[in-house]
Amino acid sequence: MFAVVAGIVVINSATGAELPLLPGIGPVDHRVAVDPTRPPWDAIARVQTNIGVRCTGALISPDVVLTAAHCLYNRRTRALLQAGSLHVLIGYSRGSYRWHRPVTRYTVGSGFDGSRPELQRADWARLKLVDAVPDAIVPLSLTAELPRPGTAIMLAGYNQDRAQILMADTACEVVGTGPRGEPFIIDDCDATRGTSGGPLLTRLGSRWAVVGISIAAAPEGNVALPTSAFAN
Repeated sequence: MFAVVAGIVVINSATGAELPLLPGIGPVDHRVAVDPTRPPWDAIARVQTNIGVRCTGALISPDVVLTAAHCLYNRRTRALLQAGSLHVLIGYSRGSYRWHRPVTRYTVGSGFDGSRPELQRADWARLKLVDAVPDAIVPLSLTAELPRPGTAIMLAGYNQDRAQILMADTACEVVGTGPRGEPFIIDDCDATRGTSGGPLLTRLGSRWAVVGISIAAAPEGNVALPTSAFAN
């Protein structure tokens, strides 16, 4: 996540010391560890690059992973990374994983500019994997309907402070849209850097569907790009 809440502190009641809050994490951290080998978590991937950037992605077909475009931007060279420098790990936990898939090519949202600090509707990327993931994993479906405030959701990712395990807030909800009325989803899920590209999951009957991907933390709450921006 690249737009962050800075300078917020909380008092440790035991010692009286000030502890900094991670961007996107409230005074009470609701994240729990989840099993990356069981659905729907098994369709959530760790996306990493040869320059050390790590984000989260969602398997949306056997050979396509959805993530945030800003995860693929090299700030030093001011250019997007080559596909050959991107790697997708499925079922990652503490250095082990079920499958590793290099990326053969990718597409980002039209007009995406990694040098711009503001939120962008084009901040999404579809990664085409060299080989499909075995059909033991059921890819996540996309729903383009913008979720209403109060919609129950879950958000999981490989957070910077817990990068070796998959952490999820399983009891959060959509707060509204914004910031400033823009067509982004604002949610109250606990998540921080590294969760960018992670899917917002909502229950549709017997299955979980993606309603957006996490792209930033802001004073209004965590910000997600709705699937309507990339579903087609």
